[in-house]
Amino acid sequence: MKAISYRGYGGPEVLEYGEVPDPKLGPDSVLIKVRAAAVNPVDWKAQAGYLDGVLDAVFPVIPGWDVSGVVVQPGVGVTEFAPGDEVIGYVREDFLSRGTFAEYVAAPVRTLARKPRNLSFEQAAGLPLAGLTAYQSLVRALEVGAGDTLLIHAAAGGVGSLAVQIARHLGARVIGTASERNHDYLRGLGAEPVSYGDGLADRVRALAPDGVHAALDLVGGDALTVSPGLLTPGGRLASIADPAVLGLGGRYVFVRPDPADLATLTDLAERGVLSVEVAAVFPLERAAEAQRLNAEGHTRGKIAVTVD
Repeated sequence: MKAISYRGYGGPEVLEYGEVPDPKLGPDSVLIKVRAAAVNPVDWKAQAGYLDGVLDAVFPVIPGWDVSGVVVQPGVGVTEFAPGDEVIGYVREDFLSRGTFAEYVAAPVRTLARKPRNLSFEQAAGLPLAGLTAYQSLVRALEVGAGDTLLIHAAAGGVGSLAVQIARHLGARVIGTASERNHDYLRGLGAEPVSYGDGLADRVRALAPDGVHAALDLVGGDALTVSPGLLTPGGRLASIADPAVLGLGGRYVFVRPDPADLATLTDLAERGVLSVEVAAVFPLERAAEAQRLNAEGHTRGKIAVTVD
């Protein structure tokens, strides 16, 4: 099959497009014909070796954890899916090797759910990792609920835009940081936008003089360090970007595959609660370009790679 792969750590220049062996189908896995895969910051960070202390790399590595596609064959132990089913998945294992930037992927059934019928394959590919990250951060780590005021840093990005929509569905008021060019976009999602940078704390306090009940940091750095001073007494803090949040009394979130959570996201999408904005689409052979664009960090929504 055709795939994108790399034989050693590095930047986009190490990505190769060409033939690789077809994946073997385990008893608890599902062979999927990939229609689209989403690009995430973790892809190029893992490729650069930043996760080497956590995940073994079995080279050559096919990158990509997000997928949408069509079931070709379920493993002998799988009863949840049948050939022809359209599925989405956060196909993360505890090592780097068998990713989704390929014509086919053998995905553990625990990483999959039914694809939302109302989303394109490109939109659906952008839902699993970002959606699960947002959902697990809000529901599990921060326990956001009706009446809460929530601050989201980088609210216009892939995770942030879904977090805004989920939080609004949970009944929270949302204040979101973003560049001014994305303020109207955030308003359309139901958030109150503020610009990041110098004076951020004052701008947030102007909207929430008594503080925010919870803050979700998606970028680290100054966004994280300013957050504790904006919380109400007993307020909750979580970060997906910086483990230093633990020293500030908050929660560090590393998303995990969960078919029940993924099914919830599918349901929310089909009910019109969640939409996925796709900023750019690249064919598989141009995945390096997609990765470069993602690494710039200025994209609104998601970047997708499609497989013909």
